Amino acid sequence: MKAIIDYILSFQPYVMLPIIIFFLSIIFHIGIQDAIKSSLTIGIGFIGIFIVFDFFISKIGPVLEQLIARTGLEYNVLDVGWPPMATIAWGFKLAPILLIILIGVNVILLLLNFTDTANIDIWNYWHFIFMGTLVYHVTGNIILTILSAVIANIVTIKLADYSARDVQKLINMKGISIPTLSGAIYYPIAKVLDRIIDKIPKLNKIEANPEHIQKRLGMLGEPIIIGFVLGVALGGVSGYGIKNILELGFSIAAVVHILPIMSGVLTKGLLPISEGMQSFLHKKAPHLKNKHIGLDSAVIIGHPSVVVTGLLLMPLSLLLAFLIPGVNFIPLGDLPNTIGFAGMVVVACKGNIIRSLIVSIPILSAKLLAASNLTSVYTELALRTQMELGGYQGQITGFLDGGNVFRFWLLRIFEGKLWALGCLPIVVGIFLYSRYTSLKQNV
Repeated sequence: MKAIIDYILSFQPYVMLPIIIFFLSIIFHIGIQDAIKSSLTIGIGFIGIFIVFDFFISKIGPVLEQLIARTGLEYNVLDVGWPPMATIAWGFKLAPILLIILIGVNVILLLLNFTDTANIDIWNYWHFIFMGTLVYHVTGNIILTILSAVIANIVTIKLADYSARDVQKLINMKGISIPTLSGAIYYPIAKVLDRIIDKIPKLNKIEANPEHIQKRLGMLGEPIIIGFVLGVALGGVSGYGIKNILELGFSIAAVVHILPIMSGVLTKGLLPISEGMQSFLHKKAPHLKNKHIGLDSAVIIGHPSVVVTGLLLMPLSLLLAFLIPGVNFIPLGDLPNTIGFAGMVVVACKGNIIRSLIVSIPILSAKLLAASNLTSVYTELALRTQMELGGYQGQITGFLDGGNVFRFWLLRIFEGKLWALGCLPIVVGIFLYSRYTSLKQNV
């Protein structure tokens, strides 16, 4: 079983998802020609996004290293980013069983009409499996391991349901949702904080969507101009020379411009599938209509608001790591992925960049502290799986996925920590508020 699942997971997302989409197209009676064309277009869209994002990381990585070197910051813990976390999850001995259980739970919930999200993003099931891996590491209890992974799965797909309308409105695409734990879990928190901003005079009047910024600033508000300026500014504070500053400015401008184009390609491929699924369910299974295809958050990272917010959060994250007591690492390995983190925050704030930045500050602060607190756990897991880290033998953590605040809280719940149990009403309240706002939108 493990060999089969490992083989399936060895496919790149830009291959696996189009294959799944193709078979769904056949099930939903979409023409074979449209199914092939749409599936290939979706794969091309994902490839385009990944190519642009890899290019972005290759350019921004050295800049961040140079910036950190200039600050003189030194910590004894290495931020290894999310890939080692995923490797640990898929290497967990119960991973194949958990994957089958989690997919089965989603199917059952769909049939019971308890969720509107069909999570076909198989690769990102590692987020739920990693939850189970952590619980097994600290408790050694298989039942609690399965229960924790299932709870994380259910909470995430329900949040995908609640956020679906805002996601679809932001990118102008119906029939999809984002059931990725690393992003969806921050949607309800951002919703609550965004509501608080609504109560603050003057601040609640600031319109900072790309359209409003461009209208107010003219050419200076163009996303590519903003990207160029951000690139130049980052290069300048990192001590780059004129040549490298300009190269970085053009590189960031290119990323800001090309990512939305690639997202548009992806959307073009998804549109026939989404419309076909809705039409099929409406005719054949009316009680299952209005279902969403659950996809990777890559479908929203190309939005200009998300890209600009993510870029601005990079230096902000470094500043927070410097200022907050108790943080024991520099958020370098995961720092370029703040664009991915920003996605669902921007969705909750309806594309408002200023609000998204303000809302992100407490969330990022909590992530830094959570990732610092779990350093010993991640280090022990890496040693247990004999993970190679380029010769590095010290302590490790991961800024974004390692500092996932929901996973941290749920882990402490299963450990029986009283403070975590005391936070339960707050967590439930935030969850219910996102449900309330979703129901209000659907009225």
